[in-house]
Formats: sequence, C-alpha cells, structure tokens
Amino acid sequence: MHRRDFLTLGGLGLGALMLPPFMGRAIAAEELATTLDVAFKRRLADAALEAATAAGASYCDVRVGRYLRQFVMTREDKVENVVNAESTGVGVRVIANGAWGFAATSQMTPDAVARAARQATTIAKANARIQNEPVQLAPVRGVGEVAWQTPITRNAMEVPVEEKVELLLGVNAAALAAGADFVNSRLFAVNEQKYFASTDGSYIDQDVHRIWAPFTVTAVDKATGKFRTRDGLSAPMGMGYEYLGADPAGRIELPGGVVAYTTSYDMREDAVAAAKQAREKLSAPSVEPGRYDLVLDPTNLFLTIHENVGHPLELDRVLGYEANYAGTSFATLERMREGLQYGSERVNFFADKTQPGSLGAVGYDDEGVKTKRWDLVKDGMLVDYQVTRDQAHILGKTESDGCSYADSWSTVQFQRMPNVSLAPGKEPLSVAEMIAGVEDGIYIHGRGSYSIDQQRYNAQFGGQLYYEIKNGEVTRMLEDVAYQIRTPEFWNACSAICDERDFRLGGSFFDGKGQPSQVSAVSHGSSTTRFDGINVINTARSLG
Repeated sequence: MHRRDFLTLGGLGLGALMLPPFMGRAIAAEELATTLDVAFKRRLADAALEAATAAGASYCDVRVGRYLRQFVMTREDKVENVVNAESTGVGVRVIANGAWGFAATSQMTPDAVARAARQATTIAKANARIQNEPVQLAPVRGVGEVAWQTPITRNAMEVPVEEKVELLLGVNAAALAAGADFVNSRLFAVNEQKYFASTDGSYIDQDVHRIWAPFTVTAVDKATGKFRTRDGLSAPMGMGYEYLGADPAGRIELPGGVVAYTTSYDMREDAVAAAKQAREKLSAPSVEPGRYDLVLDPTNLFLTIHENVGHPLELDRVLGYEANYAGTSFATLERMREGLQYGSERVNFFADKTQPGSLGAVGYDDEGVKTKRWDLVKDGMLVDYQVTRDQAHILGKTESDGCSYADSWSTVQFQRMPNVSLAPGKEPLSVAEMIAGVEDGIYIHGRGSYSIDQQRYNAQFGGQLYYEIKNGEVTRMLEDVAYQIRTPEFWNACSAICDERDFRLGGSFFDGKGQPSQVSAVSHGSSTTRFDGINVINTARSLG
C-alpha cells in the first residue's frame, strides 16, 4: 500500500463522531456497485495456498478483500463532502513451525500473492525461534465452495448520490423548520466483499452490507447563548438502503412522546422531533443528584452493554493481551470458575453472529468458522467468553466461537466482539406497564458521553433525552443527567425487562481495538430495562 493511497477520513467536520483512517483510493460512485469475479478470486487464493504449503507452512488461510465505503456529509443546506473509497488486496496468514506469519499485497496477480505467501511463511519461521509454545488451532471442517450475503432489498451502493443528498438536505430543512438553529446529517454505507480460502478446504465468498444515518440538531437561546443538542436515535444496521424508509411496521411509539425505530427508520420524522426536543431542553430543569430507579431505553442501554459486558468478556482482554492499549477485565477466569454473579437472575446475555439486521451478522468469520449464538451470562451467572480458533483450547473448548475479524485485507484477523445482547424478559411486560410501577425514576433515551475504567468495572453514562418518572407517570423533561455504576452491582440491580415485543438493536459502527488499531461494527440488542437505586449525578457546568 503506497502512501498516496492512504485516505484519511478523520477531520471531516463531524464533531464528536470519530472516524477511523481507511486505507483506500478514491473512486467514482458508479464503481461502488461492481464486484470481482469469483473464479478470479479462487485463482488468487489457490496461488497463495500452494506457495505457502510448498514453503513449509502447515496451515494457510487467504483473504481476498474488496472494501468499499461511501460517506455523504451535509450541514443545513450545504453538502460538505462526499467520499467514495475502495481498498482491494490479499492477506495471507500461515502457521509454520508452530508460529503465525502474515503478509499482504495490493497487487492482484497470482505471482504477487504467491510472494506474499512465501513471505508470511518466512516470517512465521522467524517467529517460531522466539515462541515458547506452538499455536493450537481448534479444528474446522472445510465447507468447500459456499456463499453468503447480507439479506438486502436495495444495495445502498447502487443508490445515486443525488438521491442520498436529497434525503439528507430534506432532513436538514425539516429540522430547521421545526425550530433547529443548526443541523448536520450524514450517511455511511459500507460493503465488504470478502473471499476466504484455507488449507482446511473452504472457499467462502461473502458480501456484507452495513448502513448508518446519524445527525445532530442544535437549538440556541439567542438571549443567553445557551444551546442544547439532540442526536438521532436510529441504530446502524446490517441492512441495505431499504432501512431508510417510513414503514409503520418499523415504528414504535413510547411513553413521553418518543418514537423508536426497528426495521426501518424515518429520518425526517426523527429530525423534526429532535429539533423540538433540543429546544425543550433549553428550559428543562437540571436533575437533583441522588438515587433513582432508571428505565433505560435500548437506544441508551446498548452502549452500556457494549462497554461493560461485550468488552470485558473478550478473552484476549481477560488474558491481558489488550492491557497496554485498552485495559484488562474484572471478569477474570478465576472469578468465573468461582461463580461470578454478573447480574440478577433475570439477566441473560448472549452472543450472536447470526442476528438478522445486526452489524455483526455474517455466515462465516474471518477464520472460516460458521457463525452461531451462545450464552455469556445465564440466569445472572457468568458462563462463557468469546474465543477464536487459537484461543479455544484455553477454555477447554473444541471449537471456535466464530468471532475472528479483520477490518481490511491488509490487517491480521483477531478476536473481535460479536453481537452481544440482553435477552428480553420472559413474562409479558410493556414499557408503559414498567413505568407504571416506578415511583421515583428517570427514563433515558439515546447515547451520550461516557467514561469507563481499564477493568470495565467503574463507569458513568449519559444520554440524549431524560424524563422524570413520578408515581408511575412520565412528568417532565430533565437535563444534565448521568448515572454512575459498578458493573456487577448495576446488573444485579436489574429488576425488570420488557418482553420481546420491545426488543431493539443499537450498535457501534466504528469500534476500535488492537495495536495497530482496527475498527469493527457490532450490534447490541435489548428491551427496555429497569434498574433500581442507581446513583445519578448532575453534569451541569454550574449548579447555580
């Protein structure tokens, strides 16, 4: 990869939204809808497999990847930027003499791929001289030639840029007309065309799609200079452009006048509501610090799940492999074996790489392992972690969990968080019924600022919208709310979970991990959930 091909997507005026660097080249929008021939990818893969085994590798896998991105950014009535980017190449990973080696090339020829395979094998043999124990791979049965695609009805890459710009500028105009002073909106579309082959006998062709349409509206009190914002309440999804519709079946009306979205997203409706709510925030009273019963909407709870369940149950973090960059985990192997009460008996967390519409849904991971669902916390007890092929033996497992991922053909695949979700309640319970049982509480929507320690134990989370609950009724909007928690205490304070009718996905489109850092996309589902006696602080700059 040449330096002239390095396209940095940070610094695009996206405020608090952090975009990762992306290796690639700018292309015309029309090229985003094209694909590579499967027979061509098979020839490249076979060249790598043959060269690696001839050079002495005992195992080899090859990833032929074409990674496509389109980002459209607008503000008020202006288009700030349109980015169309492609990154294509081949990554080869081998085991030789019991050690890993990796090399990659952007040259899409059999000779270049074979050279990369031989280089990876040379690196593995060098690594073996300083490695104490050989790599132990959990077995995988080769699946031959198979294909998997994100179920979509409209490929976002085929939608004209003009249509996307018209959507975003229409959203902006609607927000301004509803009382916003400023508004920016964005559309992110991702297509990963990934071909995996290995000496186990698998040739897996996958076409993965993801989409996200975030926005931020700002309302200003011109007399005082005070301002308030409200971000969109949509979730990034593993879907096509069909997600950006106004299907009533994908819409849920919640107490307090908030609207939630599931399988479709009316961005204009949400932006109009955001403008009104941002202005309402300007006069909302500041919260009184103290202990409250919290009713957390999935648009808020997904981030808490991500940070204090998903991350601390990554086995590489538990073992200390992430300590230098992102910390370790309070949920150690010793604590699990002793019986760690992660939450109350109604708390059940599961990992699932097969959930339709989720960001992490694929047919096979980047080690060729067929994806699945498995339990992490059962009836409140920690029962499992997330592992890849070379980690499975550490827990005495005979197979990988299928959660290996690389964000590019040029990066090494490693353990990444699968979709991690809180199972809905088993007894019928609506949001309104849950709120009716709360005497003194706060109802929270949306992702806000947060902070969490290196062991994923002590944390603080904010939100976008806060509503006071008094004697079973939503009364008024509040401001300046954040809840402070210790992870096991928080989940043990879970007293009720709404049933599956309210189950919704949230997610992180750019989740960072590793050194060098990589990003992945992952969803977290839940129904609205109640937590009793949680400490709430006031985050206002001045309490006077």
